[in-house]
Amino acid sequence: MAEASKKTAQTGSKAKKASGKTAKPAGKSAAKSLGKSATPEAILLPEGYRPTDDEEFMNPMQLAYFRNKLEIWRAELLNEATETITDLSQENLHRPDQMDRAQIESNAAIDLRTRDRERKLLQKIEAALRRIEDGSYGYCVETDEPINLRRLEARPIASLSLHAQEQHERNERIHRDD
Repeated sequence: MAEASKKTAQTGSKAKKASGKTAKPAGKSAAKSLGKSATPEAILLPEGYRPTDDEEFMNPMQLAYFRNKLEIWRAELLNEATETITDLSQENLHRPDQMDRAQIESNAAIDLRTRDRERKLLQKIEAALRRIEDGSYGYCVETDEPINLRRLEARPIASLSLHAQEQHERNERIHRDD
């Protein structure tokens, strides 16, 4: 099955090169019109697959790749949260030395702060997975322009294009000073 997916992707890429034209991204509306037939769940990715600009933007293989990446990231965060809960419940705060107890409490506060940040990150991961489901993943929520694949590779939860993110941060700085 992976061989067939790989051959299909290579054949499509060769066909584009042979015709001399590159397919333009159709945008969010075209991605939504594909419906459930384009769900990335049924796609087996070839070993070592990485999305490239030569492929059609947000094709089923790319969606499967990013879904897999997000689900692995979510599983790691949930595993770390479980470990923190286990560690905190097993720690003994009844130490005779106040310095030991203070250090344990300080470490626990840092762990809890980290988990809170990760909880917010989990919400962003869930939102990205929902965008994959509804066909809007990979497109800027403000401009509907495709988000660069390198940006998505580095930050798979990105919902804004680089330009829109920069504008958002500029506006944030301006209004923060008020």
